[in-house]
Amino acid sequence: MRLIIAEKPSLGRAIAAVLPKPHQKGEGFVRAANGDVVSWCIGHLLEQAEPDAYNPVFKQWKLDHLPIVPEQWQLQPKPKTRKQLSVLRKLVKEASQLVHAGDPDREGQLLVDEVISYLKTPANKKQAMQRLLVSDLNPAAVKKALNQLRPNSEFVPLSVSALARSRADWLYGINLTRACTIKGQQGGLKQVLSVGRVQTPVLGLVVKRDQAIEQFVSRPFYEVRAAIHMSEEQPLAFYAKWQPSEACAAHQDEDGRVLNPKLAQNVAERIRHQAARVLSSNKKEKQQAAPLPYNLSALQIDAAKAFGLSAKAALDACQNLYEKHQLITYPRSDCRYLPMEHYGQRQSVVAAIGNNVADASLGKAVAGVNLSLKSKAWNDSKVGAHHAIIPTEKRSDISKLGRAEQQIYGLVARQYLLQFYPPYRYADHKIELDIAGGLFVASQRSALDLGWKAIMPVRKPAAGEEPSDEQRPPLPDVSAGQLLFSGEPKIDEKHTQPPESFTDATLLAAMTGINRYVQSKELKKILKDTDGLGTEATRASIIELLFKRQFLQRQGKQIKSTPLGRALINALPEQTTVPDMTAHWERQLNDISERALKYDGFMQPMLNELGLLVGQAGKLDIGAFQGLPAPAKTPYRRGRRAGSSTTRSRSSASKSSGSRSGTGRRKTSGRQASGST
Repeated sequence: MRLIIAEKPSLGRAIAAVLPKPHQKGEGFVRAANGDVVSWCIGHLLEQAEPDAYNPVFKQWKLDHLPIVPEQWQLQPKPKTRKQLSVLRKLVKEASQLVHAGDPDREGQLLVDEVISYLKTPANKKQAMQRLLVSDLNPAAVKKALNQLRPNSEFVPLSVSALARSRADWLYGINLTRACTIKGQQGGLKQVLSVGRVQTPVLGLVVKRDQAIEQFVSRPFYEVRAAIHMSEEQPLAFYAKWQPSEACAAHQDEDGRVLNPKLAQNVAERIRHQAARVLSSNKKEKQQAAPLPYNLSALQIDAAKAFGLSAKAALDACQNLYEKHQLITYPRSDCRYLPMEHYGQRQSVVAAIGNNVADASLGKAVAGVNLSLKSKAWNDSKVGAHHAIIPTEKRSDISKLGRAEQQIYGLVARQYLLQFYPPYRYADHKIELDIAGGLFVASQRSALDLGWKAIMPVRKPAAGEEPSDEQRPPLPDVSAGQLLFSGEPKIDEKHTQPPESFTDATLLAAMTGINRYVQSKELKKILKDTDGLGTEATRASIIELLFKRQFLQRQGKQIKSTPLGRALINALPEQTTVPDMTAHWERQLNDISERALKYDGFMQPMLNELGLLVGQAGKLDIGAFQGLPAPAKTPYRRGRRAGSSTTRSRSSASKSSGSRSGTGRRKTSGRQASGST
């Protein structure tokens, strides 16, 4: 008997639906007519054991117990899903062949692998296990995937990477959360101060941004624009901006802005009614290819910008479109490329989009595609276990979907259609002028062929916003040496602006492009734009977790830190509040998945660092937590029992701290972890 183990019931039923009928439905499994059986996990069936499982004394939270480091790691069945684990235990014993059908990512790989190991499956059966990779729940795609099984042994490094992250996050979260909570209680706090190697640097980003805004002092600066006429008698043709020379450095700030109004006034007087000699005039034609199809973070960022959707709302809509409606492919993808075989399905996918969308602009976009075009998105060498998020071939009435689901489908569909549009072609025109010995520059971009931009929504300029290049008259054609005329100049007084508060879109962008916030110059050099805080699957839950723990709050579209969140960041050791360490972790975990680093090569240095951090956390200044207002709602209410003592409250929080195994993504609903990410 061949047993296919899916990650969740919805995937299991989609697999069973394409197997020979009639089906025999049992409790927790489906048996097909050919003898194949499909069963499933319900997210994680197992979780990391709590500290007191290793030693009962750890039920009490004491600094002298730390750091807690298990000698032999233990997993334990989750109470709510213990019954399904029993179903799998029986089926695994009966099976002659196992097929792993977890989600096609690091977490999905570990989720089924750990069940197989926990059930003490014979080595020969484990070694013969196959891997089923399903990224599209429509029957044709599932059938195709069943015909393309691969040895599960190929994915062992992916599982080891997830295991290393799981254990490291448990160690980090359990130990630092206990240390900080104990110190917080010494300062009068009654709640758990959770710390995680991802959540805490994310909180640190917001706290530091809020503090920078509050401490910001606006300064005036000055720009001089020369009014250029083709001749003294002709009307204004364009403005050219003064470029201060090195001699002006004493009057500029670190960004080159002129702070001295007298200097600006002096320049304006010198260029008034003077000859303007053209130094150079360059017009370069360029083109810009269509943006690639979405991965999850890029989709969440655009959904936040376009519709104000939070990261979690966008992810929830994606999950429904994938699991419930089968209208998009696997959504928790970090890849923006597509396998070449998908190019052959383009006609049916585009036809499905045309059938599904009610948006007139998208309908026009469908009509304008050129299916003979092939963007750089189709590239087998850049596709791993999963590919970019695209629409499926399924036709459906999307007017019956929820509003957020319609919005997300529209974004995914448009991004796919862009792959069949020509590049955006434009010309950059730059004119350099010498006026009374000063350098002045005018530049403008003009569209030659909108290409893919023709189907993008037109952005309305904000009030007071300067006109775009397309809204200004084009720069004239001039040649080097030509003499023009500088008329009445303008001095623009502007003011430096504080950094903007984070929003869902900008915080997600910061998490994905974390190299911009990394302090270590060496680490910044090796980090790519794809490295970030958390993973595609975890970023939404991390942000929501910080709200739940009352470290963050919303003010309209802005995300701000709370007094509690600030106190925690200001009290913690600096290296726990910046992204350097966790970005380095993600790079190493990726190296494990690519066989470039071994498990011990990651874990041993991490344990050495953890010991130092726990020692520092145990010396926190408790004054940072004194006088803080009590939270409006206890974040861990679901983990506490009525009438519990302080020790029990701490134990519940400890249980929360490790319940997610540090994997960052919880595959099913339930208690949210403290300090796990």
